[in-house]
Amino acid sequence: MLTNSNKSNDAILDGLASFAAVLADESRRMLLDVVAQDRAIEMKADRSFVTDMDLAIEMRLRELIADAHPDHGVVGEEQDASDPDAEFVWVLDPIDGTAPFIAGMPVFGTLIALMHRGKPVIGIIDHPSGSNRWTGIAGRPTLLNGNPCRTRGCADIGSAILSVCNPDFFHPSEYPALDALREATAWRIYGGACLSFGLLASGRTDVHIDTQFKIHDLAPYTPIIEGAGGVVTDWDGQPLTLSSGPRILAAGDPARHRDALDLVQRAMR
Repeated sequence: MLTNSNKSNDAILDGLASFAAVLADESRRMLLDVVAQDRAIEMKADRSFVTDMDLAIEMRLRELIADAHPDHGVVGEEQDASDPDAEFVWVLDPIDGTAPFIAGMPVFGTLIALMHRGKPVIGIIDHPSGSNRWTGIAGRPTLLNGNPCRTRGCADIGSAILSVCNPDFFHPSEYPALDALREATAWRIYGGACLSFGLLASGRTDVHIDTQFKIHDLAPYTPIIEGAGGVVTDWDGQPLTLSSGPRILAAGDPARHRDALDLVQRAMR
């Protein structure tokens, strides 16, 4: 339990962050072992892909969590939630970007988050193909491979680079929001999966918008992007919590987040 003592909370978060790194290490090991192999593939009811590796990684991470923290809940992409009302809940996406993983495009990774009373306090993007790992802890600077990373300033929305995981995710009623940002920004980058958010935190891009995300798709991003100096919310400007979804809007420069949010909300009226 987090307490009113900052020193005590720091020690608790340090221990939990170390354990989150163990989970990420295990996921990376499993992914790199099979990255060049053909995988058994199934199609979910929502027409997204799942491989046997998604299932195997999540099962393994759940085993590690159950052994180390049996009182913690788990919400994952591939299996039913376990004790989602617990004080601490781990949120797992074993392979974010399963379609790129299947196609051999090296943008996929593992997402791990820890929620405390519904709010994200630890987030990890592990990108095995690039040997990169972004780690965010609430109230602390974000680390990329152990070194601080920062978002970049952006003079105006007209000079911004916009990233979008997949325009096909957008419902026709949501296209006005996407089109407003596409028209306002200088460049668009598509198809980056979780790597897009790591690059935003590292100051390589400026704004990101997406939709049709579930909590496992977005839970790690608040501590990562905020710890790097940026802002991430839903399309209503509300912070991300365990009940958030499906929409996300992030920016490296807080002023550009305000601009983007205004454009999105005007477009959706």
